[in-house]
Amino acid sequence: MKQLFFSLLAILAFTFGSEAQTKTAKISTPTVQCGSCKSRIETYLKRYDGITSINVNYKKKETTVKYVSDRINEEEIKAAIANAGYDANEVTANPDSYKRLPECCKKPEDGGGMK
Repeated sequence: MKQLFFSLLAILAFTFGSEAQTKTAKISTPTVQCGSCKSRIETYLKRYDGITSINVNYKKKETTVKYVSDRINEEEIKAAIANAGYDANEVTANPDSYKRLPECCKKPEDGGGMK
């Protein structure tokens, strides 16, 4: 009986101990300027496995992402934002993706921004 009890206890410990951890990343996105930028980033990040929620605050110029750390990490999330055409912390936007952004989503020094 004791062996059965300890076996079940070990199985439960393994089951709960091996669950993936959910983490939150606050990423500075200084080139996000409008609702279109917000929609574009949220739509792009939803494609990635492991991302559970996304909140882009273009007024504060930051993006908060909740993710499962076993499936994706913060560096991959920053790279995904850069591939969408936006700067993410120290990762600069992919130049080709940036060129495809609508004018309102481009930096003011490039002739873009909200008028």
